[in-house]
Amino acid sequence: MICLFLLQTDKLQPNKDTVFFRDGVRRIDFVLSYVDDKDGEKKQDRRREFEANLEKEGLELETEDKSDSKDQKTYFLKIHAPWNVLATYADVLKIKVPFKTSDVPHSQDVPLEWLSHPFRLPEHIMRPQPDYFTYPFEKSKTDFFLITDKDTFFPPSTRNRIVFYILARCPYYKEGQKERDKTGIKRLLSNGTYTAAFPLHDCRYWKRARNAECESERYNLYKHWARFLCFYKEQPLNLIRKYYGEKIGIYFAWLGFYTEMLFFAAVMGLICFIYGLLSYEDNMSSKEICDADIGGSIVMCPLCDKKCPFWKLNSTCLSSWTSHCTTTFLYMILQLFASFLQIYSAVTLFLEIWKRRQARLEYEWDLVDFEEEQQQLQIRPEFEIRCTNKRLNKITQEMEPYLPVTSKCARFCLSAATVIFWISLIVACIIGVIAYRLAVHAAFASIIKDPMRKIQVVGRFITPQLATSVTASCINFVIIMILNFFYERVAVWITDMEIPKTHLEYENRLTMKMFLFQFVNYYSSCFYVAFFKGKFVGFPGDYTYMFGKRSKLRNEECDPGGCLIELTTQLVIVMSGKQLWGNIQEALLPLMRNWWSSRKGRHHPENHNSRWEQDHVLQNFSQLGLFYEYLEMVVQFGFITLFVASFPLAPLLALFNNILEIRVDAWKFTTQFRRPVASKARNIGAWQEILNAVAILSVVTNVSQFHSRLKHFIESFTSDMIPRMVFLGYVNNSLSIYNISQIPVYNMPEERDDWFENSTATCRYRDYRYPPGHRKEYTHTMQFWHILAAKMAFIIIMEHVVFVVKFFVAWMIPDIPSDVKARFKRERYLIQEYLHNYEVERLKLQLSASFITEPQSEMSLMTDKHEVLSECL
Repeated sequence: MICLFLLQTDKLQPNKDTVFFRDGVRRIDFVLSYVDDKDGEKKQDRRREFEANLEKEGLELETEDKSDSKDQKTYFLKIHAPWNVLATYADVLKIKVPFKTSDVPHSQDVPLEWLSHPFRLPEHIMRPQPDYFTYPFEKSKTDFFLITDKDTFFPPSTRNRIVFYILARCPYYKEGQKERDKTGIKRLLSNGTYTAAFPLHDCRYWKRARNAECESERYNLYKHWARFLCFYKEQPLNLIRKYYGEKIGIYFAWLGFYTEMLFFAAVMGLICFIYGLLSYEDNMSSKEICDADIGGSIVMCPLCDKKCPFWKLNSTCLSSWTSHCTTTFLYMILQLFASFLQIYSAVTLFLEIWKRRQARLEYEWDLVDFEEEQQQLQIRPEFEIRCTNKRLNKITQEMEPYLPVTSKCARFCLSAATVIFWISLIVACIIGVIAYRLAVHAAFASIIKDPMRKIQVVGRFITPQLATSVTASCINFVIIMILNFFYERVAVWITDMEIPKTHLEYENRLTMKMFLFQFVNYYSSCFYVAFFKGKFVGFPGDYTYMFGKRSKLRNEECDPGGCLIELTTQLVIVMSGKQLWGNIQEALLPLMRNWWSSRKGRHHPENHNSRWEQDHVLQNFSQLGLFYEYLEMVVQFGFITLFVASFPLAPLLALFNNILEIRVDAWKFTTQFRRPVASKARNIGAWQEILNAVAILSVVTNVSQFHSRLKHFIESFTSDMIPRMVFLGYVNNSLSIYNISQIPVYNMPEERDDWFENSTATCRYRDYRYPPGHRKEYTHTMQFWHILAAKMAFIIIMEHVVFVVKFFVAWMIPDIPSDVKARFKRERYLIQEYLHNYEVERLKLQLSASFITEPQSEMSLMTDKHEVLSECL
């Protein structure tokens, strides 16, 4: 009995983890799952009609009863596409397939290639299949292509793409009834008729498939790509493309390239930061501020009304030193590093080199002839369902659905109004945070300086400005994440409401809406600190207030060392917080779910469940999955290019994050997500144009800012670079004098420190104005206008130089490498030659067959010869 039981177990066990039907021959191309519930009869009718229509299309179905599933509730419908169906739809979709092994040699070995061996992967992983010449499949020319086995000719990624195309367009209404809204698997999923629809992974990620016919590509991806210990290895892009499709392959190719480019920017920023640490003793302005005889003898005017006391300049010694350490390159090598990042990181060299890398991938992945216009044939099922009006297509001469202009305009207006409302909401939140900064600054000043509060130990490190900046940045980050949560859903809703015609159009519209919102949401607070804070302050006796004097919210002043340290604080909190939260969502939460599953005894369900049950419990990878990955990286790209002048370590933080991001994303794809439906993409889509726009804006933000309709250089306004270069004795020249007796009562502090009594009759403030007693007292000095002229000249010269160099470099670097052009032309020539020879041979065979089967008259023979000659020509 024991032997019989073991024999039965061995016989049944292979079926537990297989990608084939029960016969072990037909491959499972797609799986649908469903359960019985209270609306069982209606859903059962829908399933019956839908499955009947699938069988009419030629698909073969096999059902696994709920009694065979672990939960005893779920049915699984397995779908197989036979050769005839695959050939028909491969012809419709113009899928490229091989017809000859490529004889074009790969690029030659580069010198010192042995240095890259530690970073290389095995050849069978990097090139999982030979190179072929390919041509769009035609069902009538099957003998032209390299078909050795019809069961394996189309790879699994192509098979699931074809099956999903059928599922998305298959109706489920009864014969004779045409209810347009009853079409497609997406609608059946939304109304609960089916609970899931997905293609199968080919094996367990941690173990090879038992069936030798399975490729075990998932296992290879996990072993050589998804583990974090492989972080220094190259990515197996060809295997990623083969398993997941070109669209996901392009994403990882771009992410890997972007991370490589960040390495050089990170090294440069780190060098500048270290130089700042080592050159502290040489920084005259910081030494003057920290000196007890200079900074300690200068009394500064109160920074807020009533609560803020008079203070000594050397109390800002720490912030001045920190600002120097993070921004020394502004003094010594500003032109080198800022220009380097503006030309390199801000997409000039970065995107130009990426275009070349992308062109190479287009050739190797058969995307050269792939145009997004081909997707216009693939209208979204939602568009077909919701647009009942039809009109004649002038090109195809066929009736097609369309959205009337009136409806389109109304939807566009509603969409635009919604976007404007949410952007206005962001601006209102930023204004609220600014009001918070103004209100709590005085509170922090009174708390930190109160001797009754036992915080003197950190009092010299935590200034009111720093405490206000840190808390405001944290509040702003929380607001950003809350608004993101709601707006993501609103953006999807209004994009659905617009009813885009194609998937490409849908993604592009959603991309523009989301990035516009994210741009305002993430960067507006940084723009405030960089370009507006400290610019509308006024001077003692005539301060400027946010909502008028009645509000008592006096505009913020910058530290005597500049606002740059506050901008750095804002960037560190928002950028690092976003990356940390993203990694928690992507990695930590799935790990916790796995841990909880292991606690409940379900750590490795693949040991007990079938292949479809193992995949069913995984997370679904939505159509917009890559959208959020791109969005995260582009927002990061904006941080490190728009504000790099204030925080040169930003590229280093981004580099560390991206090294982790690549492996986390790879781990998610191989272990946490169901296998996505393969789809094609020639490039990164609308993100390319967004990166170009960020590039141009980064040149402007790093060179200038608008203030009272004048351009002001961000580095010069936030760090006072030019005054420090033009004038020696920075402190003496940058601080003006005000008579304390002239300060209005409502500006005077309520309490004064002991050291202040009768110590001075004047206080200093940050500006260039004439002293009291001068005939032009408290008006701007000539020095102010000289500095302003120097700033403007610096702006104009640097901005024009950077733009000229940027476009010159873009013109100098061709988008397509010369060897790729040559290989492409060679392939085109060989394709035409082989096609011509194939057509001639086929015509010869047809002609000889016609002579053998039936005699022809001389006239008909001449006609056939004429037709043959015409076709050959």
